[in-house]
Amino acid sequence: MVVSSPLLLRELIDKGVIPKDAGLITKLALAVGLLAVVDAFFNIFGRWYSARIGEGLIYDLRSQVFAHIQRQSIAFFTRTQTGALISRINSDVMGAQQAFTGTLSGVVSNVVSLVLVVTTMLILSWQITVVSLLLLPVFLLPTKWVGKRIQALTRDAFNLNATMSSTMTERFNVSGALLVNLYGKPAKEENFFRTRARKVADIGIQTAMLNRVFFVGITSVAAVATAFAYGIGGHLAISGSISVGTLLAITALLARLYGPLTALSNVRIDVMTALVSFERVFEVLDLHPMITDKPGAKELKNKNLRIDFEDVVFTYPRAEEISLASLESAAKPETIDSGEVLKGISFTAPAGTLTAIVGPSGAGKTTMSALLPRLYDVTRGSIKIDGQDIRDFTVQSLRDSIGVVMQDAHLFHETIAENLRYAKEDATEAEMIEACKAAQIWELVSSLPNGFDTMVGERGHRLSGGEKQRLAIARLLLKAPAIVILDEATAHLDSENESLVQAALKEALKGRTSIVIAHRLSTVMEADQILVLEKGLIVERGKHEELITTNGLYSELFNRQDLTAN
Repeated sequence: MVVSSPLLLRELIDKGVIPKDAGLITKLALAVGLLAVVDAFFNIFGRWYSARIGEGLIYDLRSQVFAHIQRQSIAFFTRTQTGALISRINSDVMGAQQAFTGTLSGVVSNVVSLVLVVTTMLILSWQITVVSLLLLPVFLLPTKWVGKRIQALTRDAFNLNATMSSTMTERFNVSGALLVNLYGKPAKEENFFRTRARKVADIGIQTAMLNRVFFVGITSVAAVATAFAYGIGGHLAISGSISVGTLLAITALLARLYGPLTALSNVRIDVMTALVSFERVFEVLDLHPMITDKPGAKELKNKNLRIDFEDVVFTYPRAEEISLASLESAAKPETIDSGEVLKGISFTAPAGTLTAIVGPSGAGKTTMSALLPRLYDVTRGSIKIDGQDIRDFTVQSLRDSIGVVMQDAHLFHETIAENLRYAKEDATEAEMIEACKAAQIWELVSSLPNGFDTMVGERGHRLSGGEKQRLAIARLLLKAPAIVILDEATAHLDSENESLVQAALKEALKGRTSIVIAHRLSTVMEADQILVLEKGLIVERGKHEELITTNGLYSELFNRQDLTAN
């Protein structure tokens, strides 16, 4: 297609126009028109095929990055900015896609075109061809410097866009918007965002100017080379060395020569730019999850489960072990570790019993609850279920056996039904009603105009704290786990809501092995055993009646709360 039209033009001039052969002119004109139609068809097909490859690449990469991030440990998410992760899935994957759909497909077509054009020109006139190629080095030399410069600018732009994405993610939710408004800092936030947006705009201007200057320089060189070719070709035509038709064919071929040359000279720049996206995408994919199944891990299927902590020592992992510096926004790198948060914890929770963990803030209570479902792995020692190390079970089956209600229950911006079915996808309406009744929340749900189809808002902000907690308990009841962990589930509730939640919790804990972390000691007085933690150590253990008489830390905490209540 690339060389057919110029060769037909040659025939049209030399054998049709000059000899005045009207029949041949008509036939050649029709041939040119037919070639244009065929060329259009192949262009459309090529665009469809490249788009299919590109969109398929986006789909595969996004799916892989999303699934890989989902497998990361909780430690990863405690350090990583959400906006930076979103940027990797969106902007960076798009940049990688352009390398395939635009750059690589263009390389193949341009190389083929270049070979065909140069070969045809050499056959028609080797002298003009040699002159046309003399300036080829000028096309190649600037690309290295321009490519490195644009690559650096692209990386800076991606990092700034990720920062802005993180800023928007944190500010454009109910909690962030409340903080900004209550502390009266909208102007500061706007200035912060404008500063970074201005930097991105400046980088965009620099990139555009570099590309334009490079393009203008290359096209100017091509124009000069074309002028030389015209001059030499004109003299050769006058001397009779080549025909007029051949001169016009070479003139048409010159445009098809410098077009691919210009495009190929841009390939290095495009590839170096795309490499930034690939680096950022594969940087995430290469980050190995901390919590994985060991080879030969088995399913946890038992229902009545005993829990054993055996000399458990835990230290939080260092930043470089769990995250990427490019996904964080820290003022300075951390140079020290957390030290031992838990120091030789040992206890047994018999099947079907309630074990309460109490103690001052920072004692390690929540850390203990995070180790059981393997949100983190122990540093030393072991945690066993029915005498089997929890690392011998698959992570999925272990977590399927555990239900957790946190201090701040998280709800997705979906309907009540969809939030409940997150625990059990095939839950029927009757099952959801039963769970809601047991969780003391059915009266509220049934009074809503849309019932289970009511949207709860982002993070459940359309519901009160007590309502969210009871809905979370209903979700736990639908899951029907063998082990229940309650982490300060009533810490921030008023007395009315607390009594409702406590009634719901009694139903949730019935017949299940339970670990309850409590700040209000009055809520765990009926526990089968109470563990008192201080500075990562169990300093007391026993029942309420025993501990209250020892004049130890538990007695001190209880009396302090009792005095405050009075």
